[in-house]
Order: sequence, then C-alpha cells, then structure tokens
Amino acid sequence: MINNNITIVINTFKSEDKIFNCLESINSFCKVIIIENSNNINFKKKIEEKYPFIDCYLTGENLGYANGNNLGLSKVKSKYALILNPDTTLESETLSNFLKTANRVKDFAMIGPAKQDEYKNDDLNSEKEDVYQVNFIKGFAMFLNLYQFKDIGFFDSNFFIYLEEIDLCKRLKEKNRKIYLDKKIKINHIGGSSHNKSINFEMELSRNWHWMWSTFYFNKKHYGYLISLIKVSRKFFSSLIKMIFFLLILKKNKSKIYFQRFSGLLNSIIGKKSWYRPKIIIN
Repeated sequence: MINNNITIVINTFKSEDKIFNCLESINSFCKVIIIENSNNINFKKKIEEKYPFIDCYLTGENLGYANGNNLGLSKVKSKYALILNPDTTLESETLSNFLKTANRVKDFAMIGPAKQDEYKNDDLNSEKEDVYQVNFIKGFAMFLNLYQFKDIGFFDSNFFIYLEEIDLCKRLKEKNRKIYLDKKIKINHIGGSSHNKSINFEMELSRNWHWMWSTFYFNKKHYGYLISLIKVSRKFFSSLIKMIFFLLILKKNKSKIYFQRFSGLLNSIIGKKSWYRPKIIIN
C-alpha cells in the first residue's frame, strides 16, 4: 500500500543509465514525482508504464537542480517530501526509518541520511547520538517537513547547480529551524553520475562553469561583494593562468576546463545570471 505521508521528488537530466536502479529500490513505498529536464516522451512513457506510482513531467529545457526540484516540490501534496538524486538507491528500511525519525524529533525542517563519505568524520562521530543536529545536509537526499518551508520557500532559483542546498540550510538556520542527521538511515549514492556516461566531458565543462559561478554568488549573497571578491581572487587568476598554459602546450581539453572556470567566475562577478547550459540536445 502506498504511504501518503511522503512523496519522493527526483530531478533528472539524461539519467536513464542510473534512475531505474533508484526506482526499483523505492519499491512502490510512496508516490514519486520525476522532473525530466528534456522533451524525452519515450522516457516518460517507459517510466509511467512500468511504475504506476510515478508521475513524470517533461520540462522541455534544462532547469537545473534548484528549479527542477522547486517544480517537483510544488506538485507535492503530502506532509513530507524526500528529494533524491537519480544515482541513489535505498535500502529496505530507508523510507520507514525516515518516517520513524520524523515522528521522533517532530519539529525538524530537514533530515539527512548518513552516507559515510558524504560528510566529514566529525559529523558522523561515533560518540554522538544516532540522531543529532547539524548545520547542513547534502543535496543527494533531503527529507523535508514541508510546513517548515512555507515562509522561506525552497531553493534559490538563481542557482543552476552547486551550493543551493547549503544556501537553503543556511537560510533555515537563520530562522532557527532544525536540521538533523540520522546515522541509521542509509542511502547509497554514486556521486557525480546522475547522467549518461556518453556526455561526461560536456557535463564536466558545465560543472566547472557552475561551480565557480555558484561559489561567488553564494559568498556574495551571505557575506557581501567585497569579501567574496577577496575570497575568489586567487581562483580567478589561477584559472586564467592555467587556461593559457594548457593551451600553449596543446592540451585543449584541459584548457577548456579552466576557461569554463574562469568564465563562470567572471560572469558571477559582473552580475550575470547563471546562463551556461550543457551543449546537449534535450530530446
């Protein structure tokens, strides 16, 4: 029987290689909403025919992590939502353990699972209790108490990828909302693999551009323009020098990566939006 207290939101882009393992691990526990950032009608049909508990929405364009998940969350009717990356798989007790912890702590805004290599050792200190407060959780799996977000909203739509979950956690903490990590909740996460392998280099270019753009934007938003400029100045000049160096020794792909880093940072510094998109046909 479907559990009506929780809805899973999965934001996807060219993720056919990964997502079916994720969906099989959910095992019809609850309703799932997939936001597919393309016009891939065959993907939608395949998903909805195989999994009747899933609604798949096609965006027609690549919205990114923040806006894709915001769209998915806007369609949730349940009390709780679990944001999942498509390259995750759940263990048999994962979802029931989330609900048990939700009933135990009650006043939480978010709960994160304990995947050992996703957090610093201090965050998973064996001396701590199984459930304890933290300042942030990682974006691959975020269990949300939706009532706690009515006054602050979800992700900042200016982000495309990177640091949007840290920004959201920071905004929650500023409102004295509670974020928990639960060491008993296990989710397997491949990491950096939410899309098909055939587009890896193009996605690498995109990741480098957006990491630098988001780094400056995040710091500017929370600490001010001047402090942010000081923080990124070394990265700015380092990326420029490495771009030229690798171009001169004819390592074009390396040069392209550092050009993306330089360009992403420059665009953020001069106040341009996070406009870069992977050069991939989204059909």
